[in-house]
Amino acid sequence: MVRLQDDFYEAINGEWEKTAVIPNDKPRTGGFSDLSDEIEQWLISQTSRWQQGDDLPENTILQNFVAYHRLTSDTQTRDQLGAKPILPLIAKYQSYTSFSEFANHIVELEKSGFPNALPLGIEPDFKDARTNVLWAGALSLLLPDTTYYEKGHAQGQVLLGKFREEQEALLPHFGFSQSETTKLIDQYLALDARAAAVVLSQEESHEYAKLYHPYDWNKFTSLVPELPLDDILTELVGQKPDTVIVPEERFWAVAEQFYSEEAWPLLKAYLIVQAANQFTGYLSEELRVLGGQYQRELTGLPEAMGTEKAAVYLAVQPFNQAIGYYYAQKKFSPEAKADVEDKVASMIDVFKQRLQSNQWLNEETRIKAVTKLNTIVPHIGYPEKLPQRLYKKVVNSDASLFETATQFRQIEIEHAWSKWHQPVDRSEWHMPAHLVNAYYDPQQNQIVFPAAILQAPFYSLEQSSSANYGGIGAVIAHEISHAFDTNGASFDEFGSLNNWWTDDDFAAFQLRTEKVVKQFDGLDSYGAKVNGKLTVSENVADLGGLAAALAAAKRDDGFSAVDFFESWAAIWRMKARPEYMQLLAASDPHGPAKLRVNVQVKNFDEFFETFDVNPTDEMWLSQDERVQIW
Repeated sequence: MVRLQDDFYEAINGEWEKTAVIPNDKPRTGGFSDLSDEIEQWLISQTSRWQQGDDLPENTILQNFVAYHRLTSDTQTRDQLGAKPILPLIAKYQSYTSFSEFANHIVELEKSGFPNALPLGIEPDFKDARTNVLWAGALSLLLPDTTYYEKGHAQGQVLLGKFREEQEALLPHFGFSQSETTKLIDQYLALDARAAAVVLSQEESHEYAKLYHPYDWNKFTSLVPELPLDDILTELVGQKPDTVIVPEERFWAVAEQFYSEEAWPLLKAYLIVQAANQFTGYLSEELRVLGGQYQRELTGLPEAMGTEKAAVYLAVQPFNQAIGYYYAQKKFSPEAKADVEDKVASMIDVFKQRLQSNQWLNEETRIKAVTKLNTIVPHIGYPEKLPQRLYKKVVNSDASLFETATQFRQIEIEHAWSKWHQPVDRSEWHMPAHLVNAYYDPQQNQIVFPAAILQAPFYSLEQSSSANYGGIGAVIAHEISHAFDTNGASFDEFGSLNNWWTDDDFAAFQLRTEKVVKQFDGLDSYGAKVNGKLTVSENVADLGGLAAALAAAKRDDGFSAVDFFESWAAIWRMKARPEYMQLLAASDPHGPAKLRVNVQVKNFDEFFETFDVNPTDEMWLSQDERVQIW
């Protein structure tokens, strides 16, 4: 049996892991996943009853969800149609004889939600978080990160081979011969390789403050003279923009490699392959399963999601917020909402006290930090209102599944472009209430806790107060800490990019965060190496969250450090497929679950005292190597 003093995570979770079974259509199981699986079963059961005409919802949005679910569940019709619903779309791309002809149809394709290789969108301005502006991204890569394309990468070439195998099986269903299929794949991968040479790596893309590069519109359009951006944006937002934010400067500096007559043969193939792949979930069962093969290879899944479950998830996508709201009304009581709101207020108060007593910040910075903390807006359980555009998603009895899905995409895309130069809607949530997750939004200075995560094992009245603080308390404080992590620290109380630190204080902060980078960097995770810089913001938030939650737990009578630390270890229990863990190590800003437990607890004196950890034990970390920030 593993000793707590040698591997804390394993000692708490080892017995569970021996019998835990990963579902064949999932990459992992564990604390978060078990709860998600319970919600999934509720969702499947509830939607099945609706399909049978039982307990039908009165809400008009959910009534349209039920109607849409009938379309996604009609596998007989879907199997009969096969690939037919998207053959006209593929023919459209095939009909374009030049880049200029395609470029004249980009707006039409964009408004319908069809592939168009235009990585532009509307997001809040970093310098004025109250207003939405135009951002220019880059093409997405096939592999998880730019590092996978480096010579000698162990998985890169293997995964490219797996993608080729998938496409060789899939593309002939859309009428392509073997030679045409091979050529399409070759050209697709050629354009993908061009993108991989210039786009941001995962590590780079998670350093938010370094992404803000405003360009004068005329300067930006001069980078890509063959792409009629003036006309495109005038059609999309009503006029030419003055500026655009360009985080992907390297990509746009060589934009002619993607948007030109020279690049057109590669781009045309890229669009055709995307069109064939993007919509397989709406087609026959055979094509749905074939279309997900590459993703299953990435995460190590032995089988595809079952037909019934896939139909539910497909139907939920355009109605996500409404389903979440319904779940919260059924499962999250007003009493629980009030109790969690009190806990959030308590955690903010603890965090404030810790900031006010901080010894390494100067008074000037400390006051500004407290000001930012005081303006954090918490959202608990579910949003106060649903987005109005959900009411526009009406199922026409004469329309097919693909036609209806296209109509729903058009509604979302119209809404997305309508936000240009409009005030940011700070009431809209970025995840539904039935999702087991939480987030901090640095540009809105908000913390959001969906109802799904506000239950066991994170929070339960049957657990001790200390266990709840080690669970949901640490999660709440983690999100608060994001306001002061390596990304959040660059944004002020209004959510705008603004240096509110003195130079000395920010230098002291960077020294501490660099120690966190070193604690994680290069550690093994299923044969992959953890990137300390990629994971630093989440690790800093974990560290601050644990510190604040521990301080809060100590306030209560009957405080138990054992309950606190063991609860922290238990919520992160996870059994996962090696392929999935290797993928996370390359692309996920969160550290691996086991390391989030074992590395973090070693920064707390209370851990060593509680479990009698000594210098000869594996869990030992000398006093001078322990890190505390918040």
